[in-house]
Amino acid sequence: DADRQRITNKLLRNGYYKFNKDYIGYTADTVRNTYNVDLTQHLQMYKAHANDSARAHRQYWINKINFITDYDVLQSSAMSSVDINDSVHYKGYPIYYKDKLYLRPKVLTDNLRFASGDLYNERDVQQTYSSFGRLSALKYTNIRFIETQIGDSTMLDCYVMLTKSKHKSVAFEVEGTNSAGDLGAAASVSFQNRNLFRGSETFMIKFRGAYEVISGLQAGYSNNNYTEYGVETSINFPNFLFPFISSDFKRKIRATTEFGLQYNYQLRPEFLRTMASANWSYKWTQRQKIQHRIDLINIAFLYLPRISERFKEDYINKGQNHIFQYNYQDRLIINMGYSYNYNSVGGSIINNTIASNSYSIRFNFESAGNVMYALSKAANIRKNSNGEYAILGIPYAQYLKGEFDFAKNIRIDYRNSFAFHAGVGIAVPYGNAKTIPFEKQYFSGGANSVRGWSVRDLGPGSFAGNGNLGAQSGDIKLDASIEYRSKLFWKFQGAVFIDAGNIWTIRSYANQPGGVFKFDRFYKQIAVAYGLGLRLDLDFFILRFDGGMKAVNPAYETRKEHFPIIHPKFSRDFAFHFAVGYPF
Repeated sequence: DADRQRITNKLLRNGYYKFNKDYIGYTADTVRNTYNVDLTQHLQMYKAHANDSARAHRQYWINKINFITDYDVLQSSAMSSVDINDSVHYKGYPIYYKDKLYLRPKVLTDNLRFASGDLYNERDVQQTYSSFGRLSALKYTNIRFIETQIGDSTMLDCYVMLTKSKHKSVAFEVEGTNSAGDLGAAASVSFQNRNLFRGSETFMIKFRGAYEVISGLQAGYSNNNYTEYGVETSINFPNFLFPFISSDFKRKIRATTEFGLQYNYQLRPEFLRTMASANWSYKWTQRQKIQHRIDLINIAFLYLPRISERFKEDYINKGQNHIFQYNYQDRLIINMGYSYNYNSVGGSIINNTIASNSYSIRFNFESAGNVMYALSKAANIRKNSNGEYAILGIPYAQYLKGEFDFAKNIRIDYRNSFAFHAGVGIAVPYGNAKTIPFEKQYFSGGANSVRGWSVRDLGPGSFAGNGNLGAQSGDIKLDASIEYRSKLFWKFQGAVFIDAGNIWTIRSYANQPGGVFKFDRFYKQIAVAYGLGLRLDLDFFILRFDGGMKAVNPAYETRKEHFPIIHPKFSRDFAFHFAVGYPF
């Protein structure tokens, strides 16, 4: 049967429009006194109807190609029922529409993967479906062929029938937040136009506001609440926008181009911080399984117009916390990067549960500050008092960052599976920087890491923490997990898991004793946790409840406390996590 389909696919790619695998059959004949079977393959002649005379299968060529842009899928499929008021001709293609042509003619022809005079090719038809499916201005695409005879040749008239989507929408969201016991609320409103310039460009603008009551602050702060305002906007083009790139390459790669701007205002008791950023990126999918993303340039500016004196005294002016000193100064980050994602099953995911054996690979690389550093050296710019080059008085970050992540699912039966995960990441500051910007640093613990610890509560290394989550970050991260998953009843699933990992710093800092990575010691500082999970599979997303217990705690050296799996203490060693989606 697989060979029937292979032959059929080959013929459909070579003009045999009306061929299907039912025209191929086999006669099986066992050889006497042996276990061998002789197979004879039969190719049946073509018949349009049972009573018609048989004839050879014929190849078809594409004749005229027509676009109908206002097709109503609820109406009759007969061509006479299509509502058409007007038409235009573009490069020999008739384009029919009802009231107004909402897409530029060039957009229609650029997404076509076959042309008049071509031999019919089923693969080209599917690629055309895929190309039009990327256009957010369209809701449905239907490609119809009608047979016609011209001379001795069999031809196909093609009708590309498009159904318009709703181009404009407004969304309103309300959130409740709980940050380590501090309650808050947020709201946002966004506007989206999916056909801004009549080329299926997606424009989005979003306004967001948040408020949170902060508890546990010491005396010396002027207020005890957190207020945030933000606005972001982006425009997404469904093609590869870059000068000097040929049209054939753009059509082949089928990338989308995105430009974005963001601004965020954060007013906390400790400081007032604003962040502004701009980005230019490309995304595309390859063979439905591979996703590429290139961040051509990403510019972020962090500005702190006010820092409370108490915060400076406690965390910045002591001269020991280099991370705080670095991250609570005005900073410019100019970076570029590339990410690669591969999933062996592509889009074949059923109810958020992978139905077969599968694996995924994720790789990411990021570089910042190198071009600016080269220009600064070439221009012989004078460094500031901290030994950094600056642009208009604002120092910029410089680092290299790479990540690799592997996950595999092994299906035992329809109810049970094993899942494995391993990940490593490293970020190296150099040149114009002595540490990594806080937003780019690694942390450990939490629902998607070593689940015996709360989020940002593990490491670096054997550092036990000092009550300040900002000090528990690092430049190197290792993570590994194994999880047994089983369907329980209704929509509930259970899991048993073991996690291991930690973070480390590249340089030794006085405020993070035991946090630096050393080859002869890091394996002794790997934390281990175990636990149980309960998941509610709601088809379109999964609610996850995980309870983890510490098994190996690198923050302690004594055997009793270093191995809490032998001497567990629930109040000290247990962590509960609520999350959406699988951990990997």
